Amino acid sequence: MLLILATIKPNKLEAVKAALIKLGVMGCTAVESKGFARQLGHNEKYRGPKMQAGFVPKVQLQIVIKDSDKDAVVNAIVECARTGNVGDGKIFVIPVGDAIRVRTGETGESAL
Repeated sequence: MLLILATIKPNKLEAVKAALIKLGVMGCTAVESKGFARQLGHNEKYRGPKMQAGFVPKVQLQIVIKDSDKDAVVNAIVECARTGNVGDGKIFVIPVGDAIRVRTGETGESAL
């Protein structure tokens, strides 16, 4: 199993969610977040001069999938979240040792 951590622009969340559902992904957690990377936050004008506004609003998606679904899920996120501009986000793929469904006690891929 793999954990996909995808940080995307908030306005791309619904498109990514629709693509994941179409692929049969059964669950996803979306967390509102703020961050910066190469763009170092964004600038805003306030009474003329530009001012550094700090962190940029983002959404972090947490998705646990079967290893075999990795390419399809990553490609769907990239296709739906890409604008071609700075700040489109990042995707990290992390191995998961186990998963447990709290309600039933199922473990492994059956818990997904």
